[in-house]
Amino acid sequence: MSAIRVPSPNRGPVHPATAPGGLPLLGHLPAMVTRPLAFLDTLPALGDPVRVRVGPRDLYIVSTPESIHRVLTERADYDRSGPLYAKIRTFLGNGLATCPHADHRRLRRIVQPAFQRALLPRYAEAMTAETAALTARWRPGRTVDITHEAFTLTTAVAVRTLFSAGLTPGAAERLRHALDVLLRGLYLRVVLPAADLLPTPSRFEYRRALRSWHAGVAGIVADYRARGVDHGDVLSLLLAARDEDGRPLDERELADQVATLVLAGAETTSSALAWALRLVAEHPEVERKLHAEVDAGPADRPARWEDLGQLPYAGQVVNETLRLYPPAWAISRTTARPVELGGARLPAGALVVCCLYLLQRRPDLFPDPTRFDPDRFAPGAVQRDAYLPFGLGATRCLGDRFGAVEATLALATVAGRWRLRPVSDGAVRPVPRLVLSPGPQPVRLTARVSAPAG
Repeated sequence: MSAIRVPSPNRGPVHPATAPGGLPLLGHLPAMVTRPLAFLDTLPALGDPVRVRVGPRDLYIVSTPESIHRVLTERADYDRSGPLYAKIRTFLGNGLATCPHADHRRLRRIVQPAFQRALLPRYAEAMTAETAALTARWRPGRTVDITHEAFTLTTAVAVRTLFSAGLTPGAAERLRHALDVLLRGLYLRVVLPAADLLPTPSRFEYRRALRSWHAGVAGIVADYRARGVDHGDVLSLLLAARDEDGRPLDERELADQVATLVLAGAETTSSALAWALRLVAEHPEVERKLHAEVDAGPADRPARWEDLGQLPYAGQVVNETLRLYPPAWAISRTTARPVELGGARLPAGALVVCCLYLLQRRPDLFPDPTRFDPDRFAPGAVQRDAYLPFGLGATRCLGDRFGAVEATLALATVAGRWRLRPVSDGAVRPVPRLVLSPGPQPVRLTARVSAPAG
């Protein structure tokens, strides 16, 4: 990689470099819509930060550990505000993943007990059960879209752990469909706000999904309140929670937290799992090591919580997948006042994008960075400052352990019984949504016979 531009020590802060190739009026919008990752790959050689024009707006892309740590931890200078977050809140509301820093501490204190480690074994039971139910429907020789299967699985787990009672299969499917439509449409609306002004079929579909989503979530919350029963799930914990002043979440706050948790539990984990399954299928040596580990542990039964200690390599596969394809591939903040970042001067109200996708593929931090190598995550082998798939600081994802456990158990369960073979030899093209998702991935299912332990 070319050397990063560093201002002379004898000069004051300078204006950041601007990415080349911008068009009149549109700027770099066509590249951000049609080939965002290929475009972003060209930026680190220009400096840090790099200015990108998206229509009338400027984005400042950062990809070094130093800049990303500053942006994600210096809360007085960088907040979750501005037009981009306003757009995301139309879908997710003022949830823990989208709220300004002024609201974050209170909401985190309320939500955090639902993700304490002591509850993970209970959640893992739902993960194991739903993975077993999904794979029981598979048949040798059949072709399935593993991206769709992963999304179906993680949505079912999210629904089951969030609200274990009172949700019919039809209601769960409506939520899953609405979530899928919204996630496909949200990235476009973030980079192209005018998408909501065009009378296209996709615009009407998006608005229908948004109404369905809000109505579905509000209905679930109202039903739980009316019953007044502790079901031992996440929503029951949220209903009973109080902040440090003894205040509960109101109806809107509850709906916003539920929306955020469904997204975090479904989309981010499904992306990681779909990528992991594809990468294992494409790397025979990794597949062999994974199969050997699973055959010595849970073998051809679904993996459970108590098996995790026997699945360290499966965990390394998940970690390396999250390095190559972090679901939260770009995390944005807005400057609350004029700041100096990486030797460059940024005005108040500037939109700064921490590109974790670029950070975790830097050759100066991860040698041969595009190679899939789970052994990077053998004990003691990871440069932690450059591996941030769940974010950093006070806004780090609360469900990081939840997602890692789910992906590891699902990966081991599939590996114990099945080999997946891509129908096409072509490379999978990442699809930037709110998270970095693979597109459709048709694979052929081949049953395998587990080798005897020992």
